[in-house]
Amino acid sequence: MTDPTLVGTTAAIFGIAGHELSPDEGAFFRDADPFGFILFARNVETPDQLRRLTNDLRACVGRDVPIFVDQEGGRVQRLRSPHWAEWLPPLDAVSHAMALGGQDAAARMMYLRYRLIAQELHHAGIDGNCAPCLDLATPLTHPFLWNRCFSTHPMQVALLGRAVADGLMAGGVLPVIKHMPGHGRAMADTHHDLPVVTTDLATLMNTDFAPFADLSDLPLAMTAHIVFSAVSAKPATSAPAMIRLIRECLRFDGLLMTDDLNMQALRGSPSERTRRAIRAGCDIALFCKGSLRQMQAVAAAAGPMGAVTIRRAQAALACRRPPDAIDIAALRAEHLSLLGG
Repeated sequence: MTDPTLVGTTAAIFGIAGHELSPDEGAFFRDADPFGFILFARNVETPDQLRRLTNDLRACVGRDVPIFVDQEGGRVQRLRSPHWAEWLPPLDAVSHAMALGGQDAAARMMYLRYRLIAQELHHAGIDGNCAPCLDLATPLTHPFLWNRCFSTHPMQVALLGRAVADGLMAGGVLPVIKHMPGHGRAMADTHHDLPVVTTDLATLMNTDFAPFADLSDLPLAMTAHIVFSAVSAKPATSAPAMIRLIRECLRFDGLLMTDDLNMQALRGSPSERTRRAIRAGCDIALFCKGSLRQMQAVAAAAGPMGAVTIRRAQAALACRRPPDAIDIAALRAEHLSLLGG
C-alpha cells in the first residue's frame, strides 16, 4: 500500500544555509515537500539549537521527514567537540583494534563506535547517517578518501560495514552505504574532478563491488560520481547501465540517492545533473548546498517520487525504530578498551 504522506513528495534531499531555517527556505520546502534534508557543520552550533532546527524542518513539511548527516568520525564529522564526541578516522580506529584483538575486536569496536554516534544523532533529531563507507582502500585511493575506508580486503570491509550498520540501526539511525558501487580506485577527488576507473568488470565484481553486494539488504545507498569504463562512459550516478548493474548484479533494491550533485565531477547545471541521475534510475537527488533558485530548479527536475521510489522509501523508513536501551558509560569504556585505552 502506498504511503499517502509520500505521494507528491519531491524526489530530493536538500541542505540549508545556516543555523536556522530562513523564511524563504521554509516557504520553498513547504511547497516542494522534499523527501528529506541533510545537515552540515554550517548548520550545527549547540545541542539545543540543533534539536530546534530538526524540529523546525519536520514541522515545515508536516511529517516525520528523515534528516541525514555525514558523521563518519575523523575528518568527515559534522558534529564536533565540545558538545559531541571526537572520533579517530575509521581506518586508524580499525588498525588499532585489529592490532590488539584481530578482526572480531575490530568489528565489535566499530559496532560500539557507531552505536554511540547513533545515540548522539538520535538525541539531536537526526535519524540518517551517510555511513558506512564501503569503499575498498587500494594503492590508488585518493587521500581525501583513504583513511575513511575500513580495509584493503573486501570481506573485511563487508564485516566491518555490517557492524557499523547494526550499531546505527540499534540506535534508531538509518545507515546509508556509500559510495556505490565503490570509490576506492578513484585517483581524483570527485569534489573537483571526474575520476575514470579502467579496471575490468570481473576484477571489480570480486573486489570493490563485493562489499556492496554483501550488504545489499540495507535500506539506503549513495552513488559514486565515477566512470567505470568497463560498464559505461558516464559517471555511475548518471549511467543507466551502472544503475542496472547495482540493481541486478549487486542485488540492491533499497532507496538509491545520488552523491551531492553540486560536486564538480559532474557537468551541466544542477537541473541537468538532476535529470540525468533520475533518468538513469537513481531514486533521490541529493543537493547539499545551493541558492534558493538552484534548489527550485533541482526540485522541478527531480519531480515527484514515483511508485517504485515510494515503495523503496517506505521500506527504508520502516526500518527506523526507537533506540535500544544502553549503558552509555559502559559502552564508551568498552570502546576505549578495544582501541588500547
